[in-house]
Amino acid sequence: MTESTREDGPDGADDGAELPPFAEAVLDLTERIPPGRVMTYGDVAEYLGQGGPRQVGRVMALYGGAVPWWRVIRADGRPLPGHEHRALPEYRAEGTPLRTVGDSLRVDLRQARWDGR
Repeated sequence: MTESTREDGPDGADDGAELPPFAEAVLDLTERIPPGRVMTYGDVAEYLGQGGPRQVGRVMALYGGAVPWWRVIRADGRPLPGHEHRALPEYRAEGTPLRTVGDSLRVDLRQARWDGR
């Protein structure tokens, strides 16, 4: 996305404020992740060459509602806690490879991980 502001974060806020460059980079990369593929929070930080998983998570929490947020996940393959009920239908619709671990579904990172190329 080339605009310098984003609207409607996950909490529904729309302040129209200009985003910090790191946040813009995280959201732009998130939009480029192909359907059916994922990156971990750490993958995003590594690809961008700045920040870390927590900083990426913070950006997603504040501004990620307008991008395919379900494509950025935890390193263990689990979707964002508390949002599984919204993420799983997206994974199924996109054909994202899933696996069962215990009694929960997780993204199969060996098959679904995207390296940014």
